[in-house]
Amino acid sequence: MGRVGRALAVLVTAGLVGGLSACGGDDGPTLTLYNAQHRDLMEVLLDAFTEETGIKVEMRSGGDAELANQLVQEGDSSPADVFATENSPAMTLVERAGGFSPLDRATLDQVPDQYVPSSGAWTGFAARSTVFIYNREQVTEDELPASITDLSGPQWQGRVGVAAGGADFQAIVSAVLAVEGEDATADWLAGLKRNAKIYDNNIAALRAVNAGEVPAAVIYHYYWYQDQAESGEISRNVDLHYFKNQDAGAFLSVSGVGVVAASDHQPEAQRLVSFLTSEAGQRALVDSGALEYPVSGQVTANPALPPLADLDAPDIDISTLNGPRVIELMRQADLL
Repeated sequence: MGRVGRALAVLVTAGLVGGLSACGGDDGPTLTLYNAQHRDLMEVLLDAFTEETGIKVEMRSGGDAELANQLVQEGDSSPADVFATENSPAMTLVERAGGFSPLDRATLDQVPDQYVPSSGAWTGFAARSTVFIYNREQVTEDELPASITDLSGPQWQGRVGVAAGGADFQAIVSAVLAVEGEDATADWLAGLKRNAKIYDNNIAALRAVNAGEVPAAVIYHYYWYQDQAESGEISRNVDLHYFKNQDAGAFLSVSGVGVVAASDHQPEAQRLVSFLTSEAGQRALVDSGALEYPVSGQVTANPALPPLADLDAPDIDISTLNGPRVIELMRQADLL
């Protein structure tokens, strides 16, 4: 059992006891969460929420774009009370369709401005850093790319892996689009089409780099850190390279959460979002072993991780990340 699983087992037991004692016989509402975050992490957070508040939550899981489009299609008839994602472009899709209620100001004040869209329609509650992973036997330090855009160059032909079909990589592409502009992004994607090996997901890419199947890949940081914390089985030959320098490759992807406008349980839904961004919720995130970053200033990340301030991420308004345009550009490049 992994660290998230072990933490879940403990918290589920505590939450069942706490939930039963707090609300065993009441008729209070049960919230419905449309969840695109990792299910095991969200179960830990929801259990902590129920233990603290007595409010029960049912979770419907799916992908970022899948659930965002479902919410837009359902409109005022949606049964969802809260929507949470792995990456923020899906939040923007729902926001642009008018799918969120404004968040309470006290909730927004718990999170630094860079993790909140200017509209205040939703908020970040976790973050993950883009990283370049490489097999240390196949890539030397003097070969490491200075920028993520370098990966379209001929020196990386057949030497880099990406999980092109996943929301994670598509969010990274949205950062390249925001930083470099559309023409440069289209050129970069065309270069990746020539150069990259395509994998189903980040874990598959990490395994491939560790096995020497491909020398390098682009993933999020926590996949490597989680494996290192558990067994190192799929990362023992792999090192990390952080682009920094406000490069698009230093992008911090934000997991978002918001109250669905169609919800019939607005006070309780607001309370769940407030909890996820509170000190208690952020502490539960850190203690889960998921090794994602908390975004509030109230809680320090796991000490195994480099501090957020040291990553020198680009300054991007997360409400401007354009998921639909990214999909179009990736299709035009034949990466999807």
